[in-house]
Amino acid sequence: MSEPQAKVPDQRRDIHVLLVEDEPAIGMACQRVLTGRGFKVTVAVDGQAAQSLLESNAYDICLLDIRTPQISGEELFKWIQVKRPELVPSVILTTGDVISGDTARFIQTSGRPSLPKPFAPNELLEIVTAVLGQLPYESGK
Repeated sequence: MSEPQAKVPDQRRDIHVLLVEDEPAIGMACQRVLTGRGFKVTVAVDGQAAQSLLESNAYDICLLDIRTPQISGEELFKWIQVKRPELVPSVILTTGDVISGDTARFIQTSGRPSLPKPFAPNELLEIVTAVLGQLPYESGK
């Protein structure tokens, strides 16, 4: 089975991913997979750090863990909707909490794709590639 190919401008190295993940092992694994495929990755360990980065940087994809300290992923997503609405189509939600009714409702009402933890490297690449393929290209830039 071949790796999914993203429909992206020029090279993947031009694609900047913001990874919001408070679990170091998951963050490092995601970063390794994505950088190994040529993506530029910035990691934020909590929602507050992510918000600061989003205020001053451009991103093409935002992988957003729903359960993060400081500012939750849900709160950060709502902030993105108001302050950076152009990024909403590039948000991918991640969570290990697939049982909670509140989490399921948030994912459903967000209209964004989600990636339940644990996930395999190919699942991460597939969802990132799918979202990139749906973006009009100027994203984040």
